[in-house]
Amino acid sequence: TLKSYWIRKGSAFSTAVARPETELTPEMIATGSWRRLPFKPYNFSSLGLPPACGHLHPLLKVRSELRQIFLEMG
Repeated sequence: TLKSYWIRKGSAFSTAVARPETELTPEMIATGSWRRLPFKPYNFSSLGLPPACGHLHPLLKVRSELRQIFLEMG
């Protein structure tokens, strides 16, 4: 069995890679260029990244330590 395929340039052929836009800027809205641009579809099911930072305020640390001391004392 011999199979062959013909590959031709279609109507959507382009040598440049077009990246879809990810953000809508005020300049796009002012000029109206957002109507002609392709946008990346939004993924509503993605969870995102957890925040990499965040600490307790020093006074909250002292308060929780004092609370723990008083709880241990009864």
